Amino acid sequence: MFFARSPGSMDLTRLWVLLALVTVAWGQYGDYGYPYQQYHDYSDDGWVNLNRQGFSYQCPHGQVVVAVRSIFNKKEGSDRQWNYACMPTPQNLGEPTECWWEEINRAGMEWYQTCSNNGLVAGFQSRYFESVLDREWQFYCCRYSKRCPYSCWDRQWKFIMCRMTDYDCEFANV
Repeated sequence: MFFARSPGSMDLTRLWVLLALVTVAWGQYGDYGYPYQQYHDYSDDGWVNLNRQGFSYQCPHGQVVVAVRSIFNKKEGSDRQWNYACMPTPQNLGEPTECWWEEINRAGMEWYQTCSNNGLVAGFQSRYFESVLDREWQFYCCRYSKRCPYSCWDRQWKFIMCRMTDYDCEFANV
């Protein structure tokens, strides 16, 4: 999982970089189409936050985030509302062996985020800071056995997606 941010940039390039498991969703369920539309019709879903409000979101146990949607509102503090979709991981990944919250990335600062230990993104926490018109983020990550991402590629808005190995691997992080 990767996310990059430049201070003060609120355009779509800052939208998100997500998902080592869009990785699994696209890599193991097919490389075509947008997984949110394919697996879940979000037309009636509510946002997980209001503008300028904090939130915490976690997928159910054994599921990971497979899609992210946001809407930007300059009039409401140059903030975004967020919506996520989760999906169970493929059976060959098994159950998560451990889950954890990554370090907080401070609002207004440039940052680059990955789930350590080859974890997959299973949730987010965020708080809004009026003084810098920005959010701090914390990712909830889960590791599945000793599986590793591979065959990663860049996607619009700096999403990085990877497939996951069918075997245990020895290296600590991509």
